Amino acid sequence: MIVVDVDSASLAKVRLTPSPAYELVGWLMLAAQGRRHPVFGDPGPAARTALRDPRTALVAAVLPQAGRGYIPDLLTPQPPAGRRAHLLAAQLDAVAATPPDVVAQQLEWCAAERALPGEVRAAALTGTFASRVAEGMRAFWRATLADGWGALQGTLDADIRVRSHRLAEYGVGDVLAGLHRDLRWSAGRLEVRKPYHERLALHDDELVLAPSALRWPALSVQVCAPGNAVLCYPADGLGADAAAPAGAVGRRHRRAVSALLGTTRGALLCDLAEARSTGDLSTRHGLSPATVSHHLGVLLRAGLVHRTRDGRVVRYQRSTRGDVLVGD
Repeated sequence: MIVVDVDSASLAKVRLTPSPAYELVGWLMLAAQGRRHPVFGDPGPAARTALRDPRTALVAAVLPQAGRGYIPDLLTPQPPAGRRAHLLAAQLDAVAATPPDVVAQQLEWCAAERALPGEVRAAALTGTFASRVAEGMRAFWRATLADGWGALQGTLDADIRVRSHRLAEYGVGDVLAGLHRDLRWSAGRLEVRKPYHERLALHDDELVLAPSALRWPALSVQVCAPGNAVLCYPADGLGADAAAPAGAVGRRHRRAVSALLGTTRGALLCDLAEARSTGDLSTRHGLSPATVSHHLGVLLRAGLVHRTRDGRVVRYQRSTRGDVLVGD
């Protein structure tokens, strides 16, 4: 069990914000391990292609092999306050600026769990590890998540709005207690169920609560380094029906549409009650942009969707005929 004593000054600094770097690392880890997300599915060929970049491969090399284990804190720095439009850029700057001694310490913690390849140790010895992984993360983001970040952030923001209302009405203790079934808040202490024991404390430290979609349903506790305390918890609103538009069709009707059009095409059509770009749909369904474009073309030719252009962005939405098909 991890036990974290939280003083009143730290409680006064609790805030909620997305962590783009944490979402990026979660998606990269799935791609590197050949695993599927329980909601969004396969990261897709674009993510696997992005891993060929040696800088991105360096990030993958220090991540846990089976999805569980220590993720170096330097890859997921605390999102800064007041820079909402530039969160990822600020986080990647923080990654690149990680001092060599901190890099060495965190890689030692990784090596205690699993073997690290020679290129990781070489980069650490030359002092280039932090800057290289920051660029590798940036390249992976551009190839996989940049176009669909708006839709993904919408999911995270919806969770933050709900918890902000609870914070206003019931207080910070209620919010902390409701983050995850493995986390307990009582009498100024956070207790996190783990197969090992660790005792930590926050003294006048900012504590960030960051909802996560791409690491859903995992809970990550990051409180070892001063000034970098983050609890990444699974965002509400995900699960078996996450890809379905709110208030749209029932599960049974979605299965019927999928049987008619095919599982992927049916899921995309059901998700187009509101206009979405190819990038949005790619992120929401864990598909490559090329795959989404192919299916949208079929739906467009069948008259089930229509498209509109806003500058360089093309968005698709169900037509009246498509609404009739899905029963909306």
